[in-house]
Amino acid sequence: MTSVIESLSDWNRQRSSPAFQDKTLGLVPTMGNLHAGHRSLMERSRHQNDICVVSIFVNAPQFDQKEDLRSYPRTLGSDLETARQLEIDYVICPTHKALYPDHYTYRVTESRLSKVLCGKSRTGHFDGVLTVVLKLLMLIKPHRCYFGEKDYQQLQLIKGMLSAFFLDIELIACPTVRDQDGLALSSRNQKLKASDRVLAAEFPRILSMRLPVDVVKDSLQEAGFVVEYVEEEMGRRFGAVLLGDVRLIDNFLLADLGKVF
Repeated sequence: MTSVIESLSDWNRQRSSPAFQDKTLGLVPTMGNLHAGHRSLMERSRHQNDICVVSIFVNAPQFDQKEDLRSYPRTLGSDLETARQLEIDYVICPTHKALYPDHYTYRVTESRLSKVLCGKSRTGHFDGVLTVVLKLLMLIKPHRCYFGEKDYQQLQLIKGMLSAFFLDIELIACPTVRDQDGLALSSRNQKLKASDRVLAAEFPRILSMRLPVDVVKDSLQEAGFVVEYVEEEMGRRFGAVLLGDVRLIDNFLLADLGKVF
């Protein structure tokens, strides 16, 4: 049975109870609007741990655009049903006031990797991500936490934070889950117009071609995308584009270029 917890004090009492002693705990942090990508993380956590926790919290500080925060899909009812179907033990849904009693006065800042790729144009985004993840880890006290490789830059920043702050938590990186046409699953995809959704599948196809970066950029522009960046870092090719007012990101191992589609 899935227990839904909104009060942090209630969770603290649960976490310190005998029921958690000598049990492994896995955490899947989410902002809700759960899709098959989230489900893959939850299923892996469920398989690898005695207790599985999913957090649902739309984290305002990581949004660099107020409209993006306002329009972010909130689907708590269906999210809880998904958690129940997957037999998740606990879903934690804290309030903003509970997680930020300091009004975001204290925050985590990284000074190198967070300044490139998505960090170039999204001022303060990764400060918000790292801060909320650290808060959730300190509160929930998992043995393992699960993140998808679609947000690979975020994944590496969280991995670095765990190391920098000596947190004895295993980070499990999970492969990107894609739709049948190759588009990486994301909550933002549902904001695409029907015609744009068809075109969106060209983004991963072109990004994964074994072609020079400049040629890939030109090909994406010719296809109808506004290109924010295409860059190669950490043995991967990263891309971010706009299609209408929806921002899409993706990445591929350099060794896999030309082999994906």
